[in-house]
Amino acid sequence: MAEVRTPALRLTPSRAYWTCQLVGWGAYGLARFYAAVLFIPTSWVRLAAEILALHAAALGITHGLRWIATRGRWKSLRLPGLVLRIVASSALAAIPISVATTFMAVDALNNAPIVDAQGKVIMGEGSSPAYRTGVQVVNWTVTFAGWFVLYFVISRLREQQAARLRESELARALQLAELKVLKSQLNPHFLFNSLNTVRSLISSDPSRAQDAVTHLANTLRYTLNSSQDELVTLAQELEIVSDYLEHERARFEERLTTAFEVSPDALGVRIPVMLLQTVVENAIKHGVGELPSGGCVRVRAEVTDGVLALAVANPRPAPPASGTRAGLGLKNAAERLRLLFGGRASIDLDLSVPGVATARIRIPTTP
Repeated sequence: MAEVRTPALRLTPSRAYWTCQLVGWGAYGLARFYAAVLFIPTSWVRLAAEILALHAAALGITHGLRWIATRGRWKSLRLPGLVLRIVASSALAAIPISVATTFMAVDALNNAPIVDAQGKVIMGEGSSPAYRTGVQVVNWTVTFAGWFVLYFVISRLREQQAARLRESELARALQLAELKVLKSQLNPHFLFNSLNTVRSLISSDPSRAQDAVTHLANTLRYTLNSSQDELVTLAQELEIVSDYLEHERARFEERLTTAFEVSPDALGVRIPVMLLQTVVENAIKHGVGELPSGGCVRVRAEVTDGVLALAVANPRPAPPASGTRAGLGLKNAAERLRLLFGGRASIDLDLSVPGVATARIRIPTTP
């Protein structure tokens, strides 16, 4: 399978996340170690070992909390629901590490004595293990909740930055392509073949000639208007694809057949304008058009797990002809998908079945 992959970001979210985790917990650990050495009269080796163990455990706990938040789609929650989940999960996560901290020497950092007017210790040093554990639970809950706040704020800022970058790249790409739109979309060979087809039908079958002109006009109108909208529904795109195929059928006659398998829930999904039309046109140009016997162009579309899966299959010569130009077409389509959807969309060409080429497109159903 020949796959066209979208370029990766220089600084991946995973790398940035682990950098923040290591730097953040490392800096916090060093600060606690410095305070412990100053105020706790015990071996610094023991203090270092305890703080290292605690902060390694805290790093693992926060990574687990992140996994839970990701699986639960917490970023899409309203603020009250998000705050409730942050507080509850932070408190639950704080319990085991707080119990462990109570039996360590570093517990003395949060166990300073508080005395009343008679000099009696009422809180802090000499207090019960249950009290000290409660203090640690509060401290670690606040720490984990603060980590959550930082995580969501940083994630939101990164998402906004990525969105602005995609919008900027898309604007530049559209600006550079503006002067080339008519030349790239109004294929001269397609127009030449279409006019020849209409000319040959005028005398032999005037009715079919009129239909051919209608289908050609619809195709050209859609192509000319496509620069106004970047996204259209699949139903809109299928209409122009049907017009295009009907027009091509007048040229290929019995050599061209078509088959559509489109689930109803896929019709309302928005896709890049002219994307499916371009793939179908390539299927005829590099597949059916190069086979004396022609063949069938099959278009399938379904929605699974929030992703629109499009597939355009066509017979092809063996070995595939004009493979370089077809590959460039897929690369251009992949770049468009990247600019519009980031890494969530993809396109690849499957040549694993002898004599068949299948272009597979995956597009998220939500922006």
